[in-house]
Amino acid sequence: MMESVVFDIGSTLVREDRYWGSWADWLGVPRHTLSALVGAVVAQGRDDGDAIRLLRPGVDIDAERRAREAAGRGEWLDESDLYPDVRSALGALRESGLRVVLAGNQSLRMGELLRGMELPVDAVATSSGWGVVKPDPEFFRRVLELGGAAPGDTVYVGDYPAFDIRPAKAAGLRAAHIRRGPWAYLWGDTADAAMADWRIDSLGELVEIVAGPPRASSP
Repeated sequence: MMESVVFDIGSTLVREDRYWGSWADWLGVPRHTLSALVGAVVAQGRDDGDAIRLLRPGVDIDAERRAREAAGRGEWLDESDLYPDVRSALGALRESGLRVVLAGNQSLRMGELLRGMELPVDAVATSSGWGVVKPDPEFFRRVLELGGAAPGDTVYVGDYPAFDIRPAKAAGLRAAHIRRGPWAYLWGDTADAAMADWRIDSLGELVEIVAGPPRASSP
């Protein structure tokens, strides 16, 4: 029985359509162009930000992000950006007594937006807030600290095997690979993905695995 469940954010809980679409609009290129470049650089094992750097060589992405915020075109998040099963699954996990945490490679702003949505979670953390990004082992040390449970009693849930599953397992955590989002499908047959304790297609499956089936109502 797990004590803590920690979730990656992008493509695990949050669809990234809006994120990359807004970057394309800001850069003045077709959305499909940027989307295709993101897929290409990630397939090459590169950082997804390199897609922006290909379009704007020498760009300072942090400076561009600040410029977007100043222009009122910064990151935004609402209920439509969540996968449909997110709120109910997080609530079910928390109601079962598990500590539920969100921790991913995201900006400070994304952390603020997630907290503002009042999801049924115990804590939200981002790489920008911690000053360390996955797959750095320090990120997962902090995951364990925030989760408040031993590595073997903590499960990390993510879509990107090289950034989520392999480093989580290296840190001694259990791991669930959720097959949604482009990286989950692109890298779904890799050795990193095969390291997962569980491979799931929905968060409902995760609830049944770590919290057990729903209790029958009393007559």
